Amino acid sequence: MSHLRRAARVDANQSEIVAHMRGLGASVYLIGMPVDCLVGINSKTALVEIKDPKSRYGKKGLNENQQSFKDSWKGGTVCQINDVEGATTLIRVMQA
Repeated sequence: MSHLRRAARVDANQSEIVAHMRGLGASVYLIGMPVDCLVGINSKTALVEIKDPKSRYGKKGLNENQQSFKDSWKGGTVCQINDVEGATTLIRVMQA
């Protein structure tokens, strides 16, 4: 199964979450596939999928390709973030 998707949907809350993580000092690089972005801080990296639980698509969580990627990934952290609180938690954990 391919981990690539044809057209990445951009969740409505993505720009707010990305700006928040950057405001906390993280580097955020939007990649779109196989997850939405790479986040780096304190010499640590996380792969992040952003979901908007207010949207019909976002309520479903990770799609089949995203879940398959997460399950098979042998590198660093892969996580799903739904809001700025989740982004804050991720950055704080990465700073520890």
